[in-house]
Amino acid sequence: MTDAEDRGVPGIERPPEGPPQLDRVGSGEPAGLPATVPDPAETPVPDELRAEIERLMGLYPDRRSAAIPALHAAQAVHGWCSPEAIGQVAAVMQVTPAYLSSVASFYDQLNETPVGRRHVYVCTSVACHLLNAKRVYDAIAEEAAETGLEDTEVREYECLGACDMAPMASIDGRYVGPLDPSDAPEIVASIREGRTPLPGRGLEDSDYRLPWGGRA
Repeated sequence: MTDAEDRGVPGIERPPEGPPQLDRVGSGEPAGLPATVPDPAETPVPDELRAEIERLMGLYPDRRSAAIPALHAAQAVHGWCSPEAIGQVAAVMQVTPAYLSSVASFYDQLNETPVGRRHVYVCTSVACHLLNAKRVYDAIAEEAAETGLEDTEVREYECLGACDMAPMASIDGRYVGPLDPSDAPEIVASIREGRTPLPGRGLEDSDYRLPWGGRA
């Protein structure tokens, strides 16, 4: 029995296992040649961002596993996964920008176009939808548009995995709920004024309680 057959895929030869090789995804070069990655000496990277990416790479046996959190870190600095941001991550991680772009284009919370540094993701999936989450989203989006809220992305989200507090939203990563359309003015005003939206109603707030008692 061959190694391929032993792995349950007859007739398929797999590359030998071992340490990760240089990235070749999207390099545009023939297989077998060195991959084109940014030269760290020629790519300025903010010190804090570099340190954070290096910390993230240290959490995984394969540096590529840090791609998503590293891109999130760069997005927090630049506001979006701009070509400059992707180039900086690629220089530190020593992978091609094309590889990171393929990751950024796949995941919903990584943005390859400018959408604002603040984010309001209103869950409109099944559990939230049944509790009128669409009305919550419409109210927040309308309030943001009418008051000219800037540098903020407001959009529907398929699922945020917090069904116990439905309908809910992620506001800059802070889970808030249950929400009502009447909460929209305070949410938008707090974002504009740099305050914490709806204190006591965030999942990680020490005094958070569901309306019917207990924590989510």
